[in-house]
Amino acid sequence: MAINSIKDLWNQICEYCKQNNKISEVGINTWIIDLYPVSTDDGKLILAANNDYKKKTVDSYYKKILEESCEAVSGLPMQIEIIVREAKQEVKSVEEKINTSDEEYTFENFVIGESNKMAHAAAMAVAKKPIRNRYNPLVLYGNSGVGKTHLMSAIKNSISKNFPELKIEFLRAEEFGNELFLAFRNQTTDLFHERFRSVDVLLLDDIHFIAGKDVMQEEFFNTFNALYPDKQIVVTSDRPPKEIKTLEERIRSRFESGMLVDIQQPDFETRVNILKNKSIQLGVDIDDEIIYFIAEQIKANIRQLEGMINKLQGYTLLDAGKITMPIVQRFIRDVVSETVPDPITVERIVEEVARTYNVPSEDIFSKKKTADVAHARQISMYIVDKTMKLSSTEIGKRFNKHHTTILYTVSKVDEMLKFNDSERNLVEDIIKNIQS
Repeated sequence: MAINSIKDLWNQICEYCKQNNKISEVGINTWIIDLYPVSTDDGKLILAANNDYKKKTVDSYYKKILEESCEAVSGLPMQIEIIVREAKQEVKSVEEKINTSDEEYTFENFVIGESNKMAHAAAMAVAKKPIRNRYNPLVLYGNSGVGKTHLMSAIKNSISKNFPELKIEFLRAEEFGNELFLAFRNQTTDLFHERFRSVDVLLLDDIHFIAGKDVMQEEFFNTFNALYPDKQIVVTSDRPPKEIKTLEERIRSRFESGMLVDIQQPDFETRVNILKNKSIQLGVDIDDEIIYFIAEQIKANIRQLEGMINKLQGYTLLDAGKITMPIVQRFIRDVVSETVPDPITVERIVEEVARTYNVPSEDIFSKKKTADVAHARQISMYIVDKTMKLSSTEIGKRFNKHHTTILYTVSKVDEMLKFNDSERNLVEDIIKNIQS
């Protein structure tokens, strides 16, 4: 998201806090959502609260976090000052600010190169004729940051503009799964089915997430059948369907009956064009020498390239001076560190295992000994051992087990996986999902 004004800067700070779990959802909704930016002055970002109690709370508990987040977003150290003013009604909530961010992704600002021209052409074809075209389903796959989500957002935005009568659903596969389980829990599966099986265009990001999860795969399969061939289906994945080992064959075959397009990492020329396009779009004057330097340093991830220009645009917006090579070198380190995958944690592993084996994650940490929970717990311990640099004693503390139990469990699972292909494939897909 570009930083074109102080409001854009504040929007990005809010988004950064939310996406990086700097402030809890309760904290954002209670204390941050009603703040609004007033001005930047002498290295300060001045925010207004609507009462003195909120000002004191933000000063005491959130000011330092907001300052750190401001520096992460803009690349410049800034102090946060809270003042008290009557709240402006036109300021949107944090949720509204965040949810509009995908509107900036269009076909017009997608830079075409050798690595993505086929994917771009297929996506354009879908957007121009969203019903009954030959690219159905359309499967876009490739590493993180190569433009899959940009193209999917461009499809959504183009169809919304040119075919406003069509109903579109666009979400991540993980969100699809979470909403499914909420529907089961709340006994609202009929509403869930009505929502997803009545759409004209279904766009699911990161479809590899459903691999190995029987309930999610069953629901997606039935949704697919309800829509195909009359309605358009587009999915993205970090790898081709044939390499998602625990994706059901019936789903894989449906994907392979459509259009599968691989998006490769951008070459040097494409990276230069991406940087130039973004700098023109944001009105940032950058010497060609610096553009070429950035393109040489950041090779794999379009998000990082665009993040660099956003940083530099924020730098010039705040009147920090001319863009120089030392500044660029510092920002490159910042952008690369910000866009690495989220760190693997015990909680993330247990969450993914719980979804895959269809047991509550809290049961895995408990002393419950039913066969399904005990098995999921053993798999969790095994994956933690294989993916995290923790000793058996440290793993034992997280699961309330003696370190000898951890050693025995890892050895036992290791042996089991040697002779159980389906279970080994399942574990490998879980590991790929938490590492992606």
